[in-house]
Amino acid sequence: MKRMPFFDNPMTRVQFPMWRGRLVLLMIGIGFLVLLGRAVYLQGINRDFLQEQGGKRYERTLTLQASRGKIMDRNDVVLAASVPAAGIWANPELARHAKPEQVTALAALLEMPAEVLADRLKDDERTFVYLRRQVSMERAREIATLKIPGIHQLGETRRFYPEGGTMGHVVGFTDLDGRGQEGIELAYDDILSGTPGSRQVIKDRLGRIVEDVRDVHLPMDGRDLHLSIDTRIQFLVYQAIANAVQENKAQSASAVVVDVRTGEILALANYPTFDPNDRSTLTGPRLRNRILTDTFEPGSILKPFTVALALEMGRIDANTQINTENGEYTYQGHRIRDVSRQSSLDPLGVLTKSSNIGMVKISERLKAQEMWAQFTELGFGQPPAIGMPGAVAGRLRPWERWRPIEKATMAYGYGLSTSLLQIARAYTAFARDGDMVNLTMVRRENTAATVPVFSPELARQVRSMLESAAGPDGAKLASVQGFRVAGKSGTARKIVNGSYSQSLYRGSFIGFAPASDPRIVVAVTIDEPTAGHYYGGRIAAPVFSEITGRTLRLFGVEPDALYESEVMARTQGGAQ
Repeated sequence: MKRMPFFDNPMTRVQFPMWRGRLVLLMIGIGFLVLLGRAVYLQGINRDFLQEQGGKRYERTLTLQASRGKIMDRNDVVLAASVPAAGIWANPELARHAKPEQVTALAALLEMPAEVLADRLKDDERTFVYLRRQVSMERAREIATLKIPGIHQLGETRRFYPEGGTMGHVVGFTDLDGRGQEGIELAYDDILSGTPGSRQVIKDRLGRIVEDVRDVHLPMDGRDLHLSIDTRIQFLVYQAIANAVQENKAQSASAVVVDVRTGEILALANYPTFDPNDRSTLTGPRLRNRILTDTFEPGSILKPFTVALALEMGRIDANTQINTENGEYTYQGHRIRDVSRQSSLDPLGVLTKSSNIGMVKISERLKAQEMWAQFTELGFGQPPAIGMPGAVAGRLRPWERWRPIEKATMAYGYGLSTSLLQIARAYTAFARDGDMVNLTMVRRENTAATVPVFSPELARQVRSMLESAAGPDGAKLASVQGFRVAGKSGTARKIVNGSYSQSLYRGSFIGFAPASDPRIVVAVTIDEPTAGHYYGGRIAAPVFSEITGRTLRLFGVEPDALYESEVMARTQGGAQ
């Protein structure tokens, strides 16, 4: 077949109309004009829209964490502060190229099993996996020297608590993101945390910041907080109760020290406790701030309030003789016994000998409504307004529901429950000539608010009785060399499965000193001692004595009894 030249092709000889060529040329021209207009519109008129769309794809808004405020004691000793740390994270897609020996070394530095770390690095569907947060800077530098592909670090902070477990229940702790979870960290989280800021950055597809755009909001750092706590007193209180738990083989012990004049809490300690620096200890019962969260039947430490009410109502006076039935008495079908067998006692003797029968006889002269009003005025049945998490109200039923036997047992501390902090606050009424002071955990700058409960004369009268109750005829182990002390011991059976246990007790002692001009209230309770002794006067009074003596000497309080208490001197004088 003969090939036909291209220029001889019949199709090339076809003549098209001139208008068709012009039409095509016109359409191409219009197309170019449309594209040019669109380009002008996008690049000139609607440029911001394009930039916004581009920014959405690559710009990110980062949170600028505010520096959390420090917690300090009343003498500016730092109790909690934020220190630099690093968050270790991985991009599994890149980290899979790490050598096995690198993964093993990294696992050791992160204190996790190598198998667990290897599993985390296998998550190919994610580009960001936290391996460990709040790693110390020293450890972070060691990790950086490994130069493992896909392993990165983020700057962050962690809380450091220099006093460790001694201050555990006071300062509490935060979570990994710096939010308060317990104690002061939780109660004052809004003050300590401040306000975070933000900034805009551009990141590449691997999440790396390649450009800072601008700061949107600067962070506002949290404020420092000064507590009422004195670290020196806190330490000696902690040591005293820790020793008491070991010596008495007890379940736990707690103690609180209150400044009588200001209502400031100088020390608040529980044992066992936790170390907020060690998250492995943040579990179980040791987390409970027992002074605030645990309520118990106070036993004999409540008796002074019933006696004070009866004196104030004029139902008894200092010379009233009360038949204490030689230590055994049946009331409303219930047998009531005294440890000390006495035929008759005056109100001072009832407190000194801690006579339950004497208290029952005194309660018969009081109305249930009067006792309920007195207990309510003292703050029982209401959570203390101290601002700490977990503070409980205790149990004080409406007086209309009291049976006669319940009214009688409430007179000596059974049938109602309080926390140790509630009862410590109530004792400030005796130490402050009748007015009860509001308590605080924060260093007080203004005068404390008070609630008048007793007349000054009555408060001083009961205070004198309490001095005798802590003397040679009472809880003499509470005495402090050089100081006159006043207080009351208490021993209460614990309720187990709805019945009073025959073997589990709580021993307590609450008092104040110097008795001539009270400066501090000290409350001590020891739960479930099993070493042979359980009376509050035997196990809690010595702890009170140690804490009170060392605190007064630390404050430089002038002794009001050079070598022995006035009560001791009177007793020896009488014996002579």
